[in-house]
Amino acid sequence: MSALSDPAQDRQSSSDVEWPTLAVIALCYAAWLLGLFALPHLSLWMAIALLTPALALHSSLTHEAIHGHPTPHAWLNALLLVLPLTLFVPYLRFRDLHLAHHHDEVLTDPYDDPESNYLDPAVWKGMSRPVQLLLQVNNTLAGRILLGPFIGIATFLARDLRAIRAGEAGVLRAWVLHLPPLVLTLAIVALSPLPMAAFLIAVWGAFGILKIRTFLEHRAHERARGRTVVIEDRGPLAFLFLNNNLHVVHHMHPRVAWYRLPALYRARPDHYLARNDGYRYRSYAQVFRAHFLRAKDPVPHPLRPG
Repeated sequence: MSALSDPAQDRQSSSDVEWPTLAVIALCYAAWLLGLFALPHLSLWMAIALLTPALALHSSLTHEAIHGHPTPHAWLNALLLVLPLTLFVPYLRFRDLHLAHHHDEVLTDPYDDPESNYLDPAVWKGMSRPVQLLLQVNNTLAGRILLGPFIGIATFLARDLRAIRAGEAGVLRAWVLHLPPLVLTLAIVALSPLPMAAFLIAVWGAFGILKIRTFLEHRAHERARGRTVVIEDRGPLAFLFLNNNLHVVHHMHPRVAWYRLPALYRARPDHYLARNDGYRYRSYAQVFRAHFLRAKDPVPHPLRPG
C-alpha cells in the first residue's frame, strides 16, 4: 500500500463506524432488490436502468471495504460486501490484486501492476493484427465501455485459471470461497421476476460504467508520482465511483473514507497537482470529449524497451 498516507487523516479512531458508508450500502442493496423484484413488473428496461448503476456502486463500496471501511473490522466489512453482485470477481481476488496495485512505484507496469492497461511491447509485437486492432479500439473510451467488460473479464479469468493450474493456492482458495455467495446471489436473481439475461445486461452495463473510471486513472510517466489522475468531477459518476475520481488523493491517503476525499482535495489542490505533475481533467465531460473515439495511450507501454 502507498507509503504516502498521512496518519492524521487516517481513521479517527479504531472504534469509528462510518455511518455515511453504511447508509450508501443500505441504499445500494435496496436499489438492487427494487430492480430485481419491483420494477420488472413495470418495465424490464427500468429495472436494468436501476440495476446497472447499483451494481457499479456496489463495486465501489467493495473497494471501500478492501481499504478498511466502514468499520474497523475487516471481517465485518467483507461480510457486508461479500455478495458478488457483478458475479465475476471474488472478493479476495479483488482485495489482493487491488492492494498490490497500491504499490505506487510499479504503477502501470504490465507485469507488476495487476490493474495496468498497458502491455509489454514485446508481447504486443507478437499479437496478430486482428487482436491488435481489437485492443486499439478498446483504448478509446467508447471501446472501453462497450468491449472492455468482455475483454477485462476474459483476461482476468484466463489469468486466474493459469495461476490455479500453476498451483497458486491463494487464488484457488479465493475462488472456492467465492462460490457460496455467488450461488446465493444467483439464487436471489433466479427467484425474482427479472430474467437472468436482463440481469447479465445490467452486469455488463455496470462493468462498462466502471471502465469509465479506470480508463485514464493512471498514465505512463517517468516518475511514479506523476502517474495518477485527478478528475475534478462532482456529478453522478463521482458518486458512483465514491470520489475515486480524485485518484491521486486516494493513492496518497488510501485509508481515508470516500466522503472525506473532496475536502482534502479542496483544501490543497496545488499540493496534489504538484504531486501528480498536473495530471488533471476538469470533469468526465472533458474526458468524453477528448477520448470517446480517440485513444489516450498506445497499448504497448511507451516507456518500456521494445
